Amino acid sequence: MPKIGIIIGSTRPGRAGESVARWVLDLAKQRTDAEFELVDLLDYKLPHLDEAMPPSMGQYSQPHTQAWAAKIASFDGFVFVTPEYNHSTSGALKNAIDFLFAEWNNKAAGFVSYGSVGGTRAVEHLRLIAGELMIADVRAQVALSLFTDFENFTVFKPGDHHLPNVTAMLDQVVAWSTALAPLRAGS
Repeated sequence: MPKIGIIIGSTRPGRAGESVARWVLDLAKQRTDAEFELVDLLDYKLPHLDEAMPPSMGQYSQPHTQAWAAKIASFDGFVFVTPEYNHSTSGALKNAIDFLFAEWNNKAAGFVSYGSVGGTRAVEHLRLIAGELMIADVRAQVALSLFTDFENFTVFKPGDHHLPNVTAMLDQVVAWSTALAPLRAGS
């Protein structure tokens, strides 16, 4: 059974990402085709990239990088929950992604985004990054609007019309994570 990490892509105080990620986790836990775990970037205290060697070398010297690498390596796929900041993803998520290389390879990823236009521009940037890291990004995504899915732009209250998109995205992440297992086994 594939193990999927739901990554909270924001570390800012008062972030909406945690409530969004917990909503995705609650929906995911109703499934029986995969295990799901919440991964909070706040728990890893990653500074700006501070490894001397490129991540593609896999020679991590910092304890925080080693802990982060072990966590990401434990998953078969991911759901990135990302805000949109200035037409892109958060700096914290981009930094966390940049710390590693092989731990991301041959795994699947889906996206749940939020922002004034649903966070879709952040996802477009993440799709480009995923390609370089050999992450198979799935087509279905969930785009949440700060105007309609949040009360006063802060209290998360998603509409039920998002449920089919969450289901489709999770279906695809689980299917692709399972399909990519032979490639991961050969690594």
